[in-house]
Amino acid sequence: MEFEDQSSYPTGEPGKEWPCLRQFCVFMENRVGYLHQLLKLLEKFDLRIIALSTVDSVDVAMSRIVLDNYERAREIFELSNYTFFEKDLIGVELPDDTQPYMRICLSLLQAEVNIDYTYPLLYRRHGRGAIALCVDDIDLGIKTLSEQGHRIITEKDLKDDDEYM
Repeated sequence: MEFEDQSSYPTGEPGKEWPCLRQFCVFMENRVGYLHQLLKLLEKFDLRIIALSTVDSVDVAMSRIVLDNYERAREIFELSNYTFFEKDLIGVELPDDTQPYMRICLSLLQAEVNIDYTYPLLYRRHGRGAIALCVDDIDLGIKTLSEQGHRIITEKDLKDDDEYM
């Protein structure tokens, strides 16, 4: 899963500021060392993993990955032998509350937005963590969370987060 020609190495551009995060769903055999190979490839190109969630079965594994530079990551995946697809997620900073998850879920419930899955982000700003949400209606989810006073995390925030860690 190495690149043949080093002149084709991706350069990438800084993250764009839009109100969602890009997740890569990468498929691979469920064998010892395959996830390590994937992570080594991403590290080789100075990509920082913001979130990683792996679901496996006997033969196949799918890793959901959010990186700090999705344009560069897409180039790397396109040039590699990995099978992948992309999906937009909502990144939301956890509110300063005794039950931050409950507050976020309640906001979405009131708007009848279904949460398909969620996982934490390696994100720390203003002393708060963050989560990624996959929802059935991303536009309504972002609108609802914003109107309820939740801070939505953009791709640009992932690049700038280095200053706060």
